[in-house]
Amino acid sequence: MFEIRRYTAEDKALWDRYVGKARNATFLFYRDYMDYHADRFEDFSLLFYKGRRLYALLPAHREGTTLYSHFGLTYGGLLMDIHVTAADTCVLFEELNGWLRAQGFRKVVYRPVPWVYHRHPSEEDLYAIYWKCGARLRSRNIGTTIFMQQHLRWRKDHLRRLRKSKAGGVIVRSDAPLAEFWEILNKNLMNRFQARPVHTLEEIELLRSRFPKNIIQYSAYKDGHIIGGITFYITARVVHGQYSATNAEGKELGAMEAIYERVMYHDYPQYPYLDFGSSTEQNGSWLNEGLIAHKEGYGGRSVVYDTYEWDL
Repeated sequence: MFEIRRYTAEDKALWDRYVGKARNATFLFYRDYMDYHADRFEDFSLLFYKGRRLYALLPAHREGTTLYSHFGLTYGGLLMDIHVTAADTCVLFEELNGWLRAQGFRKVVYRPVPWVYHRHPSEEDLYAIYWKCGARLRSRNIGTTIFMQQHLRWRKDHLRRLRKSKAGGVIVRSDAPLAEFWEILNKNLMNRFQARPVHTLEEIELLRSRFPKNIIQYSAYKDGHIIGGITFYITARVVHGQYSATNAEGKELGAMEAIYERVMYHDYPQYPYLDFGSSTEQNGSWLNEGLIAHKEGYGGRSVVYDTYEWDL
């Protein structure tokens, strides 16, 4: 029923056109985003044809005999347009499994797009991988999402810091420089977690140059100097805080509260969701209770990010 082809560079325009109309895709699946770290992953993305029509896409990479979808991204999974049906998706995964076996694969690790990012319901793949592939849950991460249209009241400590930011003359800028924020972010992550951002400054600047409407840097300033910031990824339905950090002055003066108040109530009030990101470590098994409580203080509640696997 399906013809399965491996992605090549000649498919870029075709791939990107499909991503633009897929009901569960975000800008992370355009090739100009996926390929920025092509040197780190052996791309094994797939195109599925039904007759002459491109039916679906699977962003993926290969490590040995395992197909991953896709660990170079926050999420992956089968990308589907409005014409993809549940019955066809079941057949697609059955045929995919046979095709992968013939290619020498032994396992699939699959990370679907969380439902808050869907423009239309798009969980046909979750049904298919359970019943047709015998998929099992490999890991579960937890993020915090706020339904912005509900306008839930912030916790008292956030409101106090917001008032303090206004009284202290904190100024928020959008499209702010990345370099000055990355200095704060690097110091923050190294001091707290002995870690670095997933993206280097050069990588995030490259990506912002390619997706200027989707990657927006908000920074807070006091008397002209930066005290904190948030790098937002803007998708069709979600404002996602990809990176956030303050210095000691920013924490004291409510830099985060000033930025979130600007984003939620002034710049993106029409958006359904604001995604604060995950609050876990050790592949999701350790919950940072202080961090998630901080996010819940804005009115956010939990959405899980699941990873599945099955043997071939």
